[in-house]
Amino acid sequence: MRETLIQQFLASAGLGSAQRIALPSDASFRHYERIKNGEKNFILMNAPPPKEDVRPFVRIAVFLEKNGFSTPHIFSEDTENGFLLLEDFGSALYTAILDGNHTTSLEDEIYRRAADVLVALHKITPPDFPAAYDNALLLREVKLFTEWYLPYAEIELSEKAKTEYEEILLTLFPYLKKQKPVLVLRDYHADNLIYLSEREGYKKVGLLDFQDAVIGSPAYDLVSLLEDARRDVPPALREKILDYYLSLNLDTDAENFRACYSILGAQRNLKIIGIFTRLAVRDGKKRYLYFLPRVWKHLENDFQHPVLAPLKTWLDENIPVGKIRNENR
Repeated sequence: MRETLIQQFLASAGLGSAQRIALPSDASFRHYERIKNGEKNFILMNAPPPKEDVRPFVRIAVFLEKNGFSTPHIFSEDTENGFLLLEDFGSALYTAILDGNHTTSLEDEIYRRAADVLVALHKITPPDFPAAYDNALLLREVKLFTEWYLPYAEIELSEKAKTEYEEILLTLFPYLKKQKPVLVLRDYHADNLIYLSEREGYKKVGLLDFQDAVIGSPAYDLVSLLEDARRDVPPALREKILDYYLSLNLDTDAENFRACYSILGAQRNLKIIGIFTRLAVRDGKKRYLYFLPRVWKHLENDFQHPVLAPLKTWLDENIPVGKIRNENR
């Protein structure tokens, strides 16, 4: 049935006889294909309802494109059945570049361009339709750590300890309110960025994944970029890009921004540990356990900021380094 709908959608776009090449998929239910029609290529997004909804992607894509960012142009859409025909940005994913024979200068260049996107994005008024990245959502996400990872690690927490965990986090989130709210793309990392060498400035970065965008702190996407769960970003480069971003935002309170960066780093990494464990346990995607040592390392690095001292103490008391965290480094 789904295949018939795909064929009908492609036929309606004049691509009924085009060649279809499946592309790798990730954690979501979305699937992608490259559609080759002579010398013209497209990308088919197949996002089956009710598991997926393409409408948020469309809204954000239109907003970003209107504001000059490099997002795939939408040539045709069937939102009811979950199909989009998108511009093909090619195969120069950040991941492919970084996994290839690249120079340090090229690595520095592409991460600077990714930071430029965030600088430009944070200077515009965000749209009014995404949800706010409020305390309730931040807390719901970070509870994935206690709900999924701890049972997997065979650690039982008392109700008192769970309450303390949530209360500590709720004391940290007010720091985020001191930053001007911006559009947060949320999955802003190497697997979702394409380098468009023929374009200029921040337009060199093709944005692929933003359907879960929210309105929140400008530090979040920088954390997502520099504390990548799937690849190592050299510490010196991470600090250089953070400094570079702040140098282009001189009106930003750098001290508060760094505190927010660490808070959101901890929040995001705790969430990811929970999500990757859920993918492995519930969905049978065991490969996600491979990334946990890196995410734990990110979390330990976040704890170097003094604002996170209470959360570090809670973790040390409830999840001993020797029992679990050493095994995940």
